[in-house]
Amino acid sequence: MGTAIVMTSGKGGTGKTTSTAAIAEALALMGRKTLCIDCDVGLKNLDLSLGLTDNVLWDFGDVLCGRIAAAEAVIPHGEIEGLFFLSAPNEEMPDDIDPGAFSELIASLKEDYDYILLDSPAGLGAGFRLSAAGADMAIVVSTGDSTSLRDGQKTVSALSRLGVKDIRLLVNRVEPKNLRRINATVDDIIDAVGAQLIGIISEDPSVSLAANLERPLMLYGAKNIEGQFSRVARRITGERVFLSGL
Repeated sequence: MGTAIVMTSGKGGTGKTTSTAAIAEALALMGRKTLCIDCDVGLKNLDLSLGLTDNVLWDFGDVLCGRIAAAEAVIPHGEIEGLFFLSAPNEEMPDDIDPGAFSELIASLKEDYDYILLDSPAGLGAGFRLSAAGADMAIVVSTGDSTSLRDGQKTVSALSRLGVKDIRLLVNRVEPKNLRRINATVDDIIDAVGAQLIGIISEDPSVSLAANLERPLMLYGAKNIEGQFSRVARRITGERVFLSGL
């Protein structure tokens, strides 16, 4: 039985979708059969970060409506063995989708995959609640700015109310010199959000360059950022890995 992980953040601009793609890629490269599900209904972008824009024919809305079986709607990644993708619907709204039915879909998919990463839309609305349905673990992606920290704290509280017990923090887009300027540390970010740290990712231009080229980040050749995301993936699998990587 696999593990479903919802990737979320209180606000946009934290790098949540690119982090979802990179962690999923890293898990697959480690030999774990991994499925990415875009849960940003109507505003999907995860396919861009994975480099799968032209491959999507079906979405999980088609599966829930019975138009196609889940095994047929899921598409394999052409370059990374063991990595798979299921798209969000384009036309529907989050409120149109039954969280119970979606949770049942996730439960059935967990029988076929080691890890399922669900890319949640920003905010705490219906799309967020849908993404968290059936999740065993949550990773809250936050930057070091004050609005992101406040929203991250609210996200942790909302996840707890939804019954998600294993909640981790990924501190993303970190620039040490900026933290020094505001007399802040990663420990301050952890205290502000209130979740256990699973990784620290530095600000790196390779992330946006790879996304704009629709190239998987873990195949882009940026060794520093690849190493940081690989360490996060290894921690997800239970390895004891040194946290620093900046």
